Amino acid sequence: MRLREGIWSRLGRHELAILGGALAVAALLSAFVALAGEVLEGETQALDRLLLLALRDAADPSNPLGPSWVEEMARDITALGSMTVLILITLAAVGFLLLMEKRSAPLFLLASVGGGILLSTLLKLGIDRARPDLVPHGQVVYTASFPSGHSMLSAVVYLTLGALLARFVPRRRLKAYVLVIAILLTLMVGMSRVYLGVHWPTDVLAGWTAGAAWALLCWVAAAWLQSRGTVEDDHETVADLGREDEARMP
Repeated sequence: MRLREGIWSRLGRHELAILGGALAVAALLSAFVALAGEVLEGETQALDRLLLLALRDAADPSNPLGPSWVEEMARDITALGSMTVLILITLAAVGFLLLMEKRSAPLFLLASVGGGILLSTLLKLGIDRARPDLVPHGQVVYTASFPSGHSMLSAVVYLTLGALLARFVPRRRLKAYVLVIAILLTLMVGMSRVYLGVHWPTDVLAGWTAGAAWALLCWVAAAWLQSRGTVEDDHETVADLGREDEARMP
């Protein structure tokens, strides 16, 4: 008992956060592998068909449920997970970090997003699941179905940026607000893919799982690199901004 308490006492909050993040990554990866296995074996096909058709007009599967403006809104939301929009948002965040005189953090952010794009592409090529053919697609598609690239990359970009921005704000309510917005954007993009009929529900679930695992892995790596001084600590930026504000006060 004393030995166990001694071990935990030597671990600071920073190390415990890294350890907890690593365990969460392992859990998410296990869930993704289990889901991919079920998909490859065809065990999820019946549920996928049921959920996808539940969102369409029974008399005319070409029409999703709801008025036409809802479908148009779904297209607008799904665009938030497109490669073009996510790259623009990432470049804007890189520019923000450069203006804050960060050098390593922008490179780490680019590597995180680039790695997520590469991982999504490799998973699609490796599993090569066909797109849904039960209903007309509400959008032009070019790649395989599993996992959903929009869902996965939205999780990679929005969750990574959400975690990054949360460390720049001092109050807990502001941190929670930033993270909740990042999570809501990720969820909305994924649900729009199913509503438009371009992905099976399990494609989206796999995209969320893999994207969250990658974003969390990048967070763990960033925390470890910050502890070694390789990547700038965001808390130092908050302190620097506070000192600048005090210096400007009369």
